[in-house]
Amino acid sequence: MLAKSLVIFIVIGVVSGFAYGVYLMDVKNTSQLVFVDGPSISLVTEKFDFKKGESIKIRVVNSGTTPLTFSDTSYGLRITGLSGILMYTPVGVPVISNLEPGDEIVLYWDQIRNDGNVALEGLYKISAKGTDEKGNSVEKSTTVTIWK
Repeated sequence: MLAKSLVIFIVIGVVSGFAYGVYLMDVKNTSQLVFVDGPSISLVTEKFDFKKGESIKIRVVNSGTTPLTFSDTSYGLRITGLSGILMYTPVGVPVISNLEPGDEIVLYWDQIRNDGNVALEGLYKISAKGTDEKGNSVEKSTTVTIWK
């Protein structure tokens, strides 16, 4: 039979490990945002796992040192299934949009696809694409999961 103190320490270790894991899963994800020299774009979501029907806040950030240009006000945002099938693009006004270095725009996805149906559970790729001042394409993506 194990000593009482050993059992207490094991229980405390398991409970604290579980609590710390839950904390890490729910903490804002700042590793998606990395500032670099030159053209760069970052997509930041508040977490990776979302409940079905939960609004997903997406920050499109110019994380480089050069201005970025987008063809419309949707900032090149696309949400696809991992197979590449387009699920959602925000309606954008066809006006040239710019993001200066350090600037950001916040967009929301309510998990409604372009065809009006609700998105199913699964993995989704969120990407944004713009161009730098030399006309080179700048693209970034991240993946989120929708659960029940």
